[in-house]
Amino acid sequence: MITVMGATGNTGRKITAALLAAGEDVRALGRDRTKLAALADAGAEVRAGDAGDPTFLAEAFRGADAVYALLPVDLAAPDYHTHQSQVGEATVASVRAAGVRHVVVLSSIGAEVPSGTGFITSLHRQEARWRALADEGVVDVLLLRPGAFYESFRAALPVIAQEGVNADAVAPDVRIPMVATADIAAAAAAALVARDWQGVEVRELVGPRDLSYAEATSILGTALGRPDLAYVQLPYGEMTQVLIGAGLSADVARHAVEMARAFNDGLIRTTGARRLDAPTPFEDVAAELAAAVPAA
Repeated sequence: MITVMGATGNTGRKITAALLAAGEDVRALGRDRTKLAALADAGAEVRAGDAGDPTFLAEAFRGADAVYALLPVDLAAPDYHTHQSQVGEATVASVRAAGVRHVVVLSSIGAEVPSGTGFITSLHRQEARWRALADEGVVDVLLLRPGAFYESFRAALPVIAQEGVNADAVAPDVRIPMVATADIAAAAAAALVARDWQGVEVRELVGPRDLSYAEATSILGTALGRPDLAYVQLPYGEMTQVLIGAGLSADVARHAVEMARAFNDGLIRTTGARRLDAPTPFEDVAAELAAAVPAA
């Protein structure tokens, strides 16, 4: 049995599908029973509950040979890092209580940096919790550190439609490690089945080439039939206000902009840890994003 947290999300849904296709027994966790229903129809055992509830998690982890663990993102959280810490502590405590031996953890490129990386700071703290548990000799932890998700450019589509440009606070020419969620899912699913590591192992996962926001915008524009689509870098303060206007909490907006600054300053980069080269180019995901625009 393999338990998958966030089974209706960007990576969890694809991991669940891959494991089921491989004939594995899967327990899929999520918050929304309606979204979980499709996974139940596909053959997964589903459980709906709060990822911050250690009782729910301990029961969901019990009997599992391996767990895929992540920190669910709440873009409306008034205190993002506190919320992430609550979920992270509950997850680690529940793995201990359930006696799970192998855990694949979704982290990020840049998680070795202790602060100043926005959202990724929470992942640094969570990695420390997992390392402490592994040091006790009761669990083997694989820290999977992918680059930025290609699919994050989905959030740019409304701006492109309304303003005719893509805009963010990242400098246009800074090259960033990126990767497709399908490749993250494939790497995680393979690890969950193989369970071929001991103690703590870090594996970085990046696509065929690092991309700048200017280059990614050009590729996305071509897929949208707008080859002249431009990228505009916004000042940090202006970007913060744009994100708040889009519905993010002020704290979440601040961390998003801090992460952009960290990209600009070179804080978030590959480290030379064991590297997994993901095959999917951004062009493939850009085409998928463009194809979904009429439906959206």
